[in-house]
Amino acid sequence: MIATRRETLIGRLLLVLLMAITIVPFISLFVTALHPSGTYPSGLSWPDSPQWGNFLDAFRAANMGKLLLSSSLIVLGVVPASLLFGTLAGFAFGHLRMPGHRIGFLVFVLGLTLPFEGIITPLYYQVRDMGLLNTRWAIILPLIGLFMPFSVIWMRAHFVTMPDDLSEAARIDGASTWQLFWRVHVPLAMPALSSLAILLFLWTWNQFLLAIVLVDDPAKRTMAGALGAFQGQWGTDIPLLCAGALLILVPTLTVFLIFQRRFVAALLQGSIKG
Repeated sequence: MIATRRETLIGRLLLVLLMAITIVPFISLFVTALHPSGTYPSGLSWPDSPQWGNFLDAFRAANMGKLLLSSSLIVLGVVPASLLFGTLAGFAFGHLRMPGHRIGFLVFVLGLTLPFEGIITPLYYQVRDMGLLNTRWAIILPLIGLFMPFSVIWMRAHFVTMPDDLSEAARIDGASTWQLFWRVHVPLAMPALSSLAILLFLWTWNQFLLAIVLVDDPAKRTMAGALGAFQGQWGTDIPLLCAGALLILVPTLTVFLIFQRRFVAALLQGSIKG
């Protein structure tokens, strides 16, 4: 009993420490953003006269209205397509077990180890030859391909746990392969689909490298990618830069806080099934 209490206490202390390490940088950004524009605040000192208008100034200076629209269009182009292709392939690999599915799955696993930085140069020339440089398609199409390995492996992990008896019963009732997929397995895969959608949204919204290399116009980048141009223009104005960074973080934090229960439930469901 003493050991259990000690382990519980140590676990809680570690959680508090990790929470503090995570929260303190955000508090520092928030406090710095409230200092007068053009100053160089140090530490976590609260300003005598908080400048709440810095957030509005950063919103206007970064032209975040257009950035919100651009990021939303990119997300709408990447996430639904990645979910559709990843679910179809995951169902084929995990439940249908088509001939050669082990080799195909191994190819996707190898693709999961491929870093964005390792292919950015050939990707640039390929996008250039396709005439897509400085367009949102230069971000959307590569991201769909780069997200495929993870999407397929994620959905396969769900479908591989589905009992074969469920499919056999549907087959006896006359269900085709498409009906089996769409009417039986997709509804059961909603927890895995929702958590994958959250991850893809966060990764797409925060995409920085592809947006910087493949798109010159900041208004056509993601919000995270446009931060590079904003930093180049306002890099000497630390409070305004911190205010802009916080504004860019708001959508991702909002989505995660709203859907965190579904995300955790999907992870726990996968761990129980495994």
